[in-house]
Amino acid sequence: MKAMVLMASPKSLTFPFSNLNFPFSSSQRTNFVPSPLTFSDTHLHKITFPRKIFELSGFKSGGSVAFSRLNNQIEEKNLINTNETFSNCEGSEPQVHTRLWNWRGYSIRYQYCGNSGPALILIHGFGANSDHWRKNLPVLGQSHRVYSIDLIGYGYSDKPNPSQFGDRLFYTFETWATQLNEFCNDVVKDEAFFICNSIGGLVGLQAAVMEPKICKGIMLLNISLRMLHINKQPWYGRPLIKSFQSLLRNTAVGQYFYKTVATSESVRSILCQCYHDTSQVTEELVQKILLPGLDPGAADVFLEFICYSDGPLPEELLPQVKCPVLIAWGDKDPWEPIELGRAYRSFDSVEDFIVLPNVGHCPQDEAPNLVNPLVESFVARHSVPSAGVSTTTTAS
Repeated sequence: MKAMVLMASPKSLTFPFSNLNFPFSSSQRTNFVPSPLTFSDTHLHKITFPRKIFELSGFKSGGSVAFSRLNNQIEEKNLINTNETFSNCEGSEPQVHTRLWNWRGYSIRYQYCGNSGPALILIHGFGANSDHWRKNLPVLGQSHRVYSIDLIGYGYSDKPNPSQFGDRLFYTFETWATQLNEFCNDVVKDEAFFICNSIGGLVGLQAAVMEPKICKGIMLLNISLRMLHINKQPWYGRPLIKSFQSLLRNTAVGQYFYKTVATSESVRSILCQCYHDTSQVTEELVQKILLPGLDPGAADVFLEFICYSDGPLPEELLPQVKCPVLIAWGDKDPWEPIELGRAYRSFDSVEDFIVLPNVGHCPQDEAPNLVNPLVESFVARHSVPSAGVSTTTTAS
């Protein structure tokens, strides 16, 4: 998920209202790294390896046809209608539970479903929360232990004011990656597959780089390209970007801007931009995205993150990942062009690049009938019993 913000074009200095997925920040600030962990350098050269792109196509009434180049076979599945998924939760589908986890003194909300099978952690994008996976949890929970977590600063997790950290950046991919890895250790108590959307993809990759033994595989759904990263901006535009960041963070302009975004009308408009099938932008979805954003502290987190344009890029993290990576991309994403995303298929860690036809930026919510079978097949291919760790846990 994204939200509206002023975005600089790499080829010009105009700032049209557009989408936020790639934050700005001041390079003079230092990154906050939660003690006692340390992080390795992520600026490595790209490793390339030629691969093909295979499209996911063949829509059918009541099901989908998934193409996998790993076995050159077609797998057809009968899928539950999205509207029936939740009404049947008390019947054939496992129940979704909500819990709070105390992480370093902060309250973190997470949801879980299922009591056996491989562990999956679903990681949301910017401006979203664990409810963005509500169409995936009960389906995947039938044969997996599935967790969906609110990253700190989002959803119904705590939102500490970034000013309390002084010159240290708190809302970074390193912070969220640390949260994710410690969630695996404290709550899941097992290795896990990371299923990520948008900015959540950077979180999953960073976590896998920091603690390779925890992550068994990563599925990236329309990962953020971070086109507003400082290194992707023209040199002559960087001073203007920094000035704009300062204006947002240090004056009333930022708070006013956030108020214009945090309304039902604005959230609906933003979602209709990134969902190709706008019938999926329901009032339920609008409220699940909006309401946590009205909590105290949400505006400060929003402004802090859009002023964060340092940190890792996908092309820096992918060469360092040791686990298998599957990339799926909605080809109607207006924010993350698939033409640019295709470049990621060349990394050695990426086993496949799957095109999701007529789907926008949030495939897990817009087209769960396509995403859920992909998750199941990816996990099945790479599931090996964990060494010395129980595969059945009770969430607390």
